[in-house]
Amino acid sequence: MMVVQPDDLSIASTFEKLPILLDSDSALLRTGRLLNVDCLLGPSDLPFLVRIRAGHITEMSAAPKTMPSWRFGYTASPQAWIEYWRPEPKPGWHDLLALTKRGEAHLAGDLHPFMTHLQYFKDLLALPRSLASDKSA
Repeated sequence: MMVVQPDDLSIASTFEKLPILLDSDSALLRTGRLLNVDCLLGPSDLPFLVRIRAGHITEMSAAPKTMPSWRFGYTASPQAWIEYWRPEPKPGWHDLLALTKRGEAHLAGDLHPFMTHLQYFKDLLALPRSLASDKSA
């Protein structure tokens, strides 16, 4: 049985805000307008199955225990997300690929849609930094 840590719940709660944060970022929506993919994103222990159509998150749910269908997955430790979402992340914690190099994140599956739209995913997954900035203001 998996024990859910308080940080895991706050990370999951932050991920649940991504669709709203994305909908308010017209530049990012324009960047992703050609992207259509189902992917697995989030904390390693509690990832989300995310459906993106024309750059919009159209569906997002906790990944089922059975094998869900997705093109690629990008998951990271709760510590990685906490550090990545800081208003000014430290070197090595500032970038999705840096997190994989550190061993804090895992990228799997068909990497083509992820790499083709890398800036979109970097910006999408960095959207919660604005929440951290709001708290520190």
